Amino acid sequence: MPRPTKLTLSAMVRDALKYYVYAYIDPRDGKLFYVGKGRGGRALAHLGTGDPRKARILRELRRGGLKPRIDILRYGLSEKEALLIEAAAIDLLGVPQLTNRVRGHGVGDGARAPIEELVARLGARPAVIKHSMILISISRLFRESMTRQELYDATRSAWVVNPKRRNAKFAAAVYRGVIREVYEIAAWLPAGTTLLSHLESGTNRRDGRRMEFVGCLAEEQIRRRYKNRSIAQYIAKGAQNPIQYVNC
Repeated sequence: MPRPTKLTLSAMVRDALKYYVYAYIDPRDGKLFYVGKGRGGRALAHLGTGDPRKARILRELRRGGLKPRIDILRYGLSEKEALLIEAAAIDLLGVPQLTNRVRGHGVGDGARAPIEELVARLGARPAVIKHSMILISISRLFRESMTRQELYDATRSAWVVNPKRRNAKFAAAVYRGVIREVYEIAAWLPAGTTLLSHLESGTNRRDGRRMEFVGCLAEEQIRRRYKNRSIAQYIAKGAQNPIQYVNC
């Protein structure tokens, strides 16, 4: 029996596609499990690489003599248009339903969010921080549906913290430049010392450098002062470090 011809994209097809957004569909149940953007042969080349969950499904299909269906969702795009459409598709479908590890390149301003979240973010007044505080960005872990315990655990572990600045009295959970909660720090411990309600996949808590704190919710007066306030003025432009120190 002749082997199926391997699909390739001619130069004419590549030129017509320009940038595009594509999806992988599991032929066993018809479910879409990955969304990506690219140009040229990206949709085909990406079959052999990527996130562990996607790679697992692809291995399962290969063992069964199957391959994913590849749908082009939109084509003839500029790179900027492709990035926005990729992000919108991932937002609509939801990362838990996909094997994408992150929400896409367009998760900044304009990304999907509950209206209450947008009101809190866009209407946040500037914080004036008078206390010693560590601002901790939890952008990769934050979800609108997080429980109080999950938010606490996502904030307290696991970070590379300057030993000379661990005297801060408070730690703030920050998402998209807005303080979401404030905790009073009782102590810093080596990462992995305490139990967490959940773990970020792939996080190495015991790399010898990372720390985690234990503590409790700050008193109500402190929380009212800082919660849902913007910390934009405390973040240097282009800063990548998830940890910022104020009055430490």
